[in-house]
Amino acid sequence: MAAAGVGRPVDKDGCPQGPWTPDLLARAISEIEANRDGIELRTVQLWFENNNKGISASNIRWLARVLGCNDPEASSAWQAELSAAQSRLTAKRRERRREGSAQAAEPEDGWRGQQGSGLPEVVQDSPRFGLACATEALFSFGSILNLAAAVFAGAVALQFVSYFLSIHSITYLRHDGVSKQVGFLWAPNWTVLFVVFLPLFFSVVADQIVRWKNVSRVRLLSAIGDGEQTGTWMSRVEASSYTYWVALLICVGFAGVFQWVSIRLLPLLNGGGAYAVDWGTLALVQPEQIGVLQQIAFTAIAYIYMCLCFYLFIAGLILLSSLVDDFVHIRTALADHQGHEHVPEIETSGSAILRGIFRCTIAGLLVAICMKLTSFYLVSPSPNIWEWLITDARSVLALSVMPVEADSFSKPNQYTSMLVVFLVSAVYLYGTIRIGASVSAGHSLVRSHLAVVFLALVYMLIGFIPGFSLLLSAGLIVACYGLFDPDFRFWWERHRSQYYVP
Repeated sequence: MAAAGVGRPVDKDGCPQGPWTPDLLARAISEIEANRDGIELRTVQLWFENNNKGISASNIRWLARVLGCNDPEASSAWQAELSAAQSRLTAKRRERRREGSAQAAEPEDGWRGQQGSGLPEVVQDSPRFGLACATEALFSFGSILNLAAAVFAGAVALQFVSYFLSIHSITYLRHDGVSKQVGFLWAPNWTVLFVVFLPLFFSVVADQIVRWKNVSRVRLLSAIGDGEQTGTWMSRVEASSYTYWVALLICVGFAGVFQWVSIRLLPLLNGGGAYAVDWGTLALVQPEQIGVLQQIAFTAIAYIYMCLCFYLFIAGLILLSSLVDDFVHIRTALADHQGHEHVPEIETSGSAILRGIFRCTIAGLLVAICMKLTSFYLVSPSPNIWEWLITDARSVLALSVMPVEADSFSKPNQYTSMLVVFLVSAVYLYGTIRIGASVSAGHSLVRSHLAVVFLALVYMLIGFIPGFSLLLSAGLIVACYGLFDPDFRFWWERHRSQYYVP
């Protein structure tokens, strides 16, 4: 009923103007004159979710008024049928509890029809607990800024701890006499990455998921008229449960434990290693500044935070892939219905998904750039990262300045950042190939492709050619513009399209 828009205003052809959403339904119930107390939006949202309470008798009365368009006879009939459906639902739950069934059906994304009654019934079974569903809930529950704010708060907490340990801004004297800045706050992969780019990525992914499952998906299913044949959103998420477990094991086992032991723990215990000195190994060169035990404890906390964040990063990419699959599946179901081959909502939803995937790709590439910048700066003889970038730019602009040469240290972040580039690029290609056919975006897709290729090229050339910092500056400009305008429609084109009449 929510997908069909029963009780909503109709157009000139007698068709409802669209499906019911929690906002619209709550507003319609609150506008009933006899309902002086109105109704809370969260209460109506629970009707669309997998809750264990159903709908109360008093709210069934107001819902019947809305569905019956305030006609006394129709409202009375709706109230009787809704009450009967609620009784059947209660009886089914009582029977399941009595039988002790351990099977938990997937939550529905809408309202499932009952055979023989002619009335939809809310199906609200208890969902199975799983890593995939729990991860999806982190992105979609509450505000889209919840997860981003949690990651931001964790990064700020680490920065405060580094300040208390006096390793936030600290230099050490290299063997060549250069006093090099290796403080925690000077490392882009621990400051800018977790404070700006990763929260940005999480907020965009959360916005895409919430918009899809609560708005776009409902509208597309209303055009089909039967949402059961397309499956549910949560069943689509649960289908990738093994992928989530693999991502968690890799991030915690390799990126977390193994990398911390090999890069931090063993060098601190053995007194050396093949890696350049930074904030995590200061105890090797300045034991009077921070003790080995303090260093081990702080790096352990930082790496736990890091590996969990990168699990959520990969999980966000998996969710975007599931979203693409769900959209393509519903689009195919629409094409199978005669007269629904050209639903305007298909192009609108597809374009919104592509824009969101592009923004996530930009944020992911900026994450990889931060990681690679830190790796190459640590093996350079420059006193700080800003001096390193300025010297590199001057080596091209002023011929008298020699380019900076790197030392022969291992750079573990280089391989991790390359994996990040590969993952975000793969999801971007997957989304544009599968969805691009249904979206007549024209040259906007071409420009977004060029922007992604350019940023990937900027990443590849960091530290390998003189003047890479100039390309990096241009890449940041392209990335910032693309985040605000993924279609890259410049102001004169928007102005021309607004006033030009062919």
